[in-house]
Order: sequence, then structure tokens, then C-alpha cells
Amino acid sequence: MKVLMTGANGTVGTVLRKHLTSRGAEVVAWDRGEVPVDDYHAMEAFVRQVQPEVLFHLAIASQNTGRENESWLVNYHWSSELAWICRMLGIVFVFTSTVMVFSDNAPGPFRIDSPPDAREGYAYEKRRAEERVCYQNPDARVLRLGWQIGEAPGSNNMIDFFEQKMREDGKIAASARWYPACSFLPDTAAALAKVAGMPPGLYQADSNRRWNFFEIATALNQRHGNRWDIVSTDDFVYDQRMIDPRLNLPALSERLPELI
Repeated sequence: MKVLMTGANGTVGTVLRKHLTSRGAEVVAWDRGEVPVDDYHAMEAFVRQVQPEVLFHLAIASQNTGRENESWLVNYHWSSELAWICRMLGIVFVFTSTVMVFSDNAPGPFRIDSPPDAREGYAYEKRRAEERVCYQNPDARVLRLGWQIGEAPGSNNMIDFFEQKMREDGKIAASARWYPACSFLPDTAAALAKVAGMPPGLYQADSNRRWNFFEIATALNQRHGNRWDIVSTDDFVYDQRMIDPRLNLPALSERLPELI
């Protein structure tokens, strides 16, 4: 199988690329320096040249190039154009979205029919991009992701957040009344690969069955040699979990037995 991937060097993309290549896939990374995201003809020509069976669109506006309204351009317009190109060329299109399409005021846990309500910033752009992708390409697969958990710092995952908070505050305030949507990166990569072979539609990837953030942070702290100062709070009350039995990701405790 030949795959074209945007965001191939990002947090999820790096792990997905390893997952796919280990199973014999040829993965071509989209270089935004070579193929600009605001030149439709260049994009279509590149996709025609690569001739992938699947296009995984993981990239976000993480690299500021000085374009006007760059975040909207990358998160919304680029997603729209890629969805259309894949529709025209008969390529499976997998678009990664986020649980953040639901605001902090939305009542969770979230199911497929829960209405997203984000109204500003990155979360709003992703919510609108979901709508646009499905309009442009009814055969697209959209996968909402939660907070990613890695094994070490070095990318945008939960471990990096802990390291940053320790540097800034000397502690990590972890609410025992927040149930975050989250999953370990290898399980997210496996879910993405699985979704590519499933029927078109909206999917949600979450491994958190029942654990609050304080429990998760404490278990990760034990895993990593108690290197952080985890402080329990109750100042953020929110059930952010996503439910989708079609994917059935492994529970967090399977990769993090310290939870039990």
C-alpha cells in the first residue's frame, strides 16, 4: 500500500509512519516547503504524481510561514482542498480532528451524535474543517483524537506538558474531577490505520474508560520514577471522554498497569 501523509514528522505522524512501514506500506511525507498548501494546482499535481491509495491528513498550523490567516488556511482551507482532490482521484482520505471541537461547557462523555460547539480558535477551525471535509468528500473518514500520551518528552504529548509545568510551576495541578480524552500514541496510530479501511464517516479514538486526570498523572509519575510533583485539585470539572465502540481502543490500564 502506498500512503501520502501530511504532518508525518509530528507527534502522531511519526508513530503512524512507523506503524505503517512496519506493515509493509510505502509512506510519502508531504513537504510544505516543496508543495505549498495555498496552490491548488501544485497540490493536485503532487497527489497525482504520488498516486497514493490513502492520504492521511494530520498536519496543523505548527510552522508559521507568515501567510495571512495562516491557521485558518492550514486547518480549514488545506483540509477542504485535499478532501476534494481525494474525492476526484478516488483516494481514501483520513482527516484527524480533535475532541476540542467540544467546548468545556459541553456535557460529556461525547458520542458520535453529540453536537460540537467550539466557537473560537483552533477548536473552531477544526470543527468547521470537519464539516467542510465531509461536504467536499462524503467518502472521507474523520477521526477525532484526544490528548496523546508518549513514553518520553520531545513532542507535543502529555509527558511534555508535565515537564513544562514542572519547569514553570514546580508542580502539576491535576484535577480529580476531569476525565480527559486520551490515548497512548501506538494505539492512536493503530486506530488511524484501522479507520482507513472502515466505511466513510466520523470516528472517535479514546482509551480513557473511567480514570480522572489525577489518577492518570499519578500512574504516569510512577511509571517514570516519580519525577514530578502531582497535586490533586478539584478546580476543573469536565467529562471529556469520547465513546466509539467501533474502534474499541485498548483501555489506558493495558499500557499503564499502574492505574490498577
